[in-house]
Amino acid sequence: MSDSWVPNSASGQDPGGRRRAWAELLAGRVKREKYNPERAQKLKESAVRLLRSHQDLNALLLEVEGPLCKKLSLSKVIDCDSSEAYANHSSSFIGSALQDQASRLGVPVGILSAGMVASSVGQICTAPAETSHPVLLTVEQRKKLSSLLEFAQYLLAHSMFSRLSFCQELWKIQSSLLLEAVWHLHVQGIVSLQELLESHPDMHAVGSWLFRNLCCLCEQMEASCQHADVARAMLSDFVQMFVLRGFQKNSDLRRTVEPEKMPQVTVDVLQRMLIFALDALAAGVQEESSTHKIVRCWFGVFSGHTLGSVISTDPLKRFFSHTLTQILTHSPVLKASDAVQMQREWSFARTHPLLTSLYRRLFVMLSAEELVGHLQEVLETQEVHWQRVLSFVSALVVCFPEAQQLLEDWVARLMAQAFESCQLDSMVTAFLVVRQAALEGPSAFLSYADWFKASFGSTRGYHGCSKKALVFLFTFLSELVPFESPRYLQVHILHPPLVPGKYRSLLTDYISLAKTRLADLKVSIENMGLYEDLSSAGDITEPHSQALQDVEKAIMVFEHTGNIPVTVMEASIFRRPYYVSHFLPALLTPRVLPKVPDSRVAFIESLKRADKIPPSLYSTYCQACSAAEEKPEDAALGVRAEPNSAEEPLGQLTAALGELRASMTDPSQRDVISAQVAVISERLRAVLGHNEDDSSVEISKIQLSINTPRLEPREHMAVDLLLTSFCQNLMAASSVAPPERQGPWAALFVRTMCGRVLPAVLTRLCQLLRHQGPSLSAPHVLGLAALAVHLGESRSALPEVDVGPPAPGAGLPVPALFDSLLTCRTRDSLFFCLKFCTAAISYSLCKFSSQSRDTLCSCLSPGLIKKFQFLMFRLFSEARQPLSEEDVASLSWRPLHLPSADWQRAALSLWTHRTFREVLKEEDVHLTYQDWLHLELEIQPEADALSDTERQDFHQWAIHEHFLPESSASGGCDGDLQAACTILVNALMDFHQSSRSYDHSENSDLVFGGRTGNEDIISRLQEMVADLELQQDLIVPLGHTPSQEHFLFEIFRRRLQALTSGWSVAASLQRQRELLMYKRILLRLPSSVLCGSSFQAEQPITARCEQFFHLVNSEMRNFCSHGGALTQDITAHFFRGLLNACLRSRDPSLMVDFILAKCQTKCPLILTSALVWWPSLEPVLLCRWRRHCQSPLPRELQKLQEGRQFASDFLSPEAASPAPNPDWLSAAALHFAIQQVREENIRKQLKKLDCEREELLVFLFFFSLMGLLSSHLTSNSTTDLPKAFHVCAAILECLEKRKISWLALFQLTESVFSPTSMKTRPSGKRPSCMLLWTCT
Repeated sequence: MSDSWVPNSASGQDPGGRRRAWAELLAGRVKREKYNPERAQKLKESAVRLLRSHQDLNALLLEVEGPLCKKLSLSKVIDCDSSEAYANHSSSFIGSALQDQASRLGVPVGILSAGMVASSVGQICTAPAETSHPVLLTVEQRKKLSSLLEFAQYLLAHSMFSRLSFCQELWKIQSSLLLEAVWHLHVQGIVSLQELLESHPDMHAVGSWLFRNLCCLCEQMEASCQHADVARAMLSDFVQMFVLRGFQKNSDLRRTVEPEKMPQVTVDVLQRMLIFALDALAAGVQEESSTHKIVRCWFGVFSGHTLGSVISTDPLKRFFSHTLTQILTHSPVLKASDAVQMQREWSFARTHPLLTSLYRRLFVMLSAEELVGHLQEVLETQEVHWQRVLSFVSALVVCFPEAQQLLEDWVARLMAQAFESCQLDSMVTAFLVVRQAALEGPSAFLSYADWFKASFGSTRGYHGCSKKALVFLFTFLSELVPFESPRYLQVHILHPPLVPGKYRSLLTDYISLAKTRLADLKVSIENMGLYEDLSSAGDITEPHSQALQDVEKAIMVFEHTGNIPVTVMEASIFRRPYYVSHFLPALLTPRVLPKVPDSRVAFIESLKRADKIPPSLYSTYCQACSAAEEKPEDAALGVRAEPNSAEEPLGQLTAALGELRASMTDPSQRDVISAQVAVISERLRAVLGHNEDDSSVEISKIQLSINTPRLEPREHMAVDLLLTSFCQNLMAASSVAPPERQGPWAALFVRTMCGRVLPAVLTRLCQLLRHQGPSLSAPHVLGLAALAVHLGESRSALPEVDVGPPAPGAGLPVPALFDSLLTCRTRDSLFFCLKFCTAAISYSLCKFSSQSRDTLCSCLSPGLIKKFQFLMFRLFSEARQPLSEEDVASLSWRPLHLPSADWQRAALSLWTHRTFREVLKEEDVHLTYQDWLHLELEIQPEADALSDTERQDFHQWAIHEHFLPESSASGGCDGDLQAACTILVNALMDFHQSSRSYDHSENSDLVFGGRTGNEDIISRLQEMVADLELQQDLIVPLGHTPSQEHFLFEIFRRRLQALTSGWSVAASLQRQRELLMYKRILLRLPSSVLCGSSFQAEQPITARCEQFFHLVNSEMRNFCSHGGALTQDITAHFFRGLLNACLRSRDPSLMVDFILAKCQTKCPLILTSALVWWPSLEPVLLCRWRRHCQSPLPRELQKLQEGRQFASDFLSPEAASPAPNPDWLSAAALHFAIQQVREENIRKQLKKLDCEREELLVFLFFFSLMGLLSSHLTSNSTTDLPKAFHVCAAILECLEKRKISWLALFQLTESVFSPTSMKTRPSGKRPSCMLLWTCT
């Protein structure tokens, strides 16, 4: 029924079959629908928009009046080539002319003006450009466009401008339109970029135009053009708008049909830029090429600086997620088999730096959970570019510690899905992800071998559920074989999946296939070490170098468990060629068997009982050990033969040392080494004249002067023989075997130095290392470094060493002594210290490689390891970068003992060594921010290895990039800039105190902190405090005063409280030194530190002012004053800060008056100091005040001016003017002026005192008498005592003559200056009597 009704309705027939007219149909619809005014208005607006979008303005004008419409053109009214054009024609005149023209033509004035403005924009943009593909305006073009836009804004304000018509006219001149002109139109509100883009009829064309212009903009930005600021602002605005419009919620896009164009264009442009960058990286972009510059600039837009003003994080997250999807899926040209073969080349360290920088910027906005979830979603739903996917995995585990667990959980889910339904894709993804993450090292992810064993090495493995799962696993592994790296095949063979016996054929078939593949690759599985690292994908090493390490590790496991290691048992069955040919010979090396069986003997006996050692091989080993036990007796007899009586003791010692050295290179003579060392000890005792009983005398503490070490000639020669022999023996032994296989000769040799000869040995080491270090040759450096390690090994048996200044008074253990001997001040000392630390740490790592980390750390002082870190950071920029698994290097002692040792390569190799990186995780050896400061302050800039620029860059990196973001548990500052400043100030003060104590510099008082090495550190402190001041200004609301005390005063207070109290000369000098350093630091910092950045009426006296007043009244008046006043520098600094802060208030003059009035009652010493230094202080204050205010100086400053003028007039021959108020200030000014005048000119002028007010006389007498007493008490006072005495007498005479009571002045009570006790008129607030004492 309905089917027949529809055609009838469409044809306009009624039920009777009659065809109805169109008018009838329309009339029927009108009857059926009610009139809706809102709908009618929308329909009208749509019709107008439709007409406007398809109208041709030029054709309309020609149709109306032909060519006459060209008579009025905006280019004629506003001459774009004349700077006077706009001045000659007002906006109203131009608008009137346009209205007249529009009226005459019958065209809306908005359409006419839009066309003319667009034409003028085109004329400006087509002017000669500076580049072949310009996007920026020239200075002249920018000036002309600014004038034009001002007129356009006038038209907009008077409803005489059509935005839509203007947009359409602009696109007609698209070929000449410059991007900066579009940006100015957007920024100044003429037409928004959204309106402009949506008005273009072809979205693809406008996207291409934007992409082309953005590429040019990025290129010009990286070329450091003169308009870089404008270019950065343009790029930032465009990207922000693209992100906000392209990645807003879908609900915002469904309001109308038209606005959907904008998200399409913005997403298209952003995608074009990203694809361009990814294609460039894939093609191998050349450094500093134009394409490289574009890519680098575009990746920079993902930083917070560019996107910082995007308020909502939702669009930003959607943008970053979309970008990540594009990165992972663009151009998926590689197959999974390619990824299996090539993924070792895609580690974090080998990925292009631009791509890793993009990853890190994406990581800022997206969490690890979001990133892993997004990666999982992309891999499940889309084809991917495997290189970028796997490099992203590497970046993920390197940058996010929590990513390891997230990836493990995800891989576990993938494996479960794969075996549940035999999904090959999930299996491939899991293996690739695990292998890629394992490439970044154990600190980032567990090794592939560990993961494979955990996944398939037990009955709980994924494959253990059914035969189908087993077949699936081995089918997958077999298909991987042609593409596998040998390392992964070895893992599968040595740690095979656990398979039930009835399915053993599946495993044997796979192992056979894998071994065949290894044979094709010329890699032998039989010769692999038992404990060889299979995690890396590096090249295969020779088997013989691994056997000795396997033996040591097997013995260590046997010690802990008491059982034969499983690995050894498996090797004796499944890897018998390696076990018999390499492992057993290394284990059964002949030696002198100990009386008490050790772990090695027990391990060998356990293997024999288990029938794991062939009887013939064991019998040969026992015979060789018996022969070794017989040799030492004969050799000892030969060594101990009585020497010729004619030989001198020194010659006998030389001969004995020579015999020992000869044994170093002869393996058959190593058993006699202990006997030879005993002979050396006896000969040494004879040389030094020590009795046998002397060896039992215990030395409690060794006294050593490291600044002036001295030895007797006989001791000097004997110790030189010992040290030279030790160095030669080490070089000889190292030419045969590495340190861990050299036997106990070094420890035995060092024991001969641990008796009565130890003080002489340490003294000679002090001479060599501290005073002659840079001149030592490589063998000497290596030998002395190894000696330091073995002395540290015996630390428990050695006495402490008291080195005196510059080290602390407490005794030092011997390992810490070497830290004190190695200085880091000049270029030569820096490089020598690097050599010594490299040699010592490398030797200890090799020598004690099989022992615990505690043993390793006990041989070296934490300070020496910290110095090595300091030197690496300072001298090698490579060390400042985070390490990846690819950077981890092997450590070998052999290159170091060669004469032409490459110390730089050795240091970098040690820095990246895995064991050393593990050692650095120990809290006591990790270089902290405070440690770094103490070492950096020692540097002498004039002799530094770094240039001034390099040193500044290093400081910036160390403070802001390394220690500031570092956690406090790791020795950093938790990102707290104030904490960083606090540590720095304390380090400066500590360095100042210690350097003054022992730095023998004649002019140390003239140098900041006693040395010049901390000048750059002070500059860093200035920068950091300035940042803190800016942060404080941002935190404090407008109209309020910060109430928080400044952290510097808190530091000063704590340090002063910790100082020794008392009136002794030493305590006084120490306190004076501390305060002088405080003052110097304050003078280097912004003046706002003293009094705050602003004052307000609600809280005029800031906490900083209160702190400074307290410091002045309690401390500075005693040590930082000059003749009853503070020194000129700190006085001027305070007044500069006062004026700066008050000028920020609503009424600067009132605030200055209020603060200085408060100074009278809280800290009058500041005002008296200003009187002393007023001639130099007044011009500075006056200039600064007049620069900001037109009014005269504040009243309180005028009082200082008037007081100074009164004192000058009083001492002049002419009649003196009356003293201004307050009286005490005038009296102080007169007192200081009298000190500057000769005595013979004073007596006559003092007679004028008879006419002055009583209160003035009392105050003047007070200041004069206190000055006289101070000159008597101060030994270095410059006051003229007779003159001071006569002045006091003259004033006292005047007081007595006028019967003025003055004794109450010294009662130190507040009522002294009340109107009842002083019969004078009150003159405002006065300082208390106690505070006046601070002014003298």
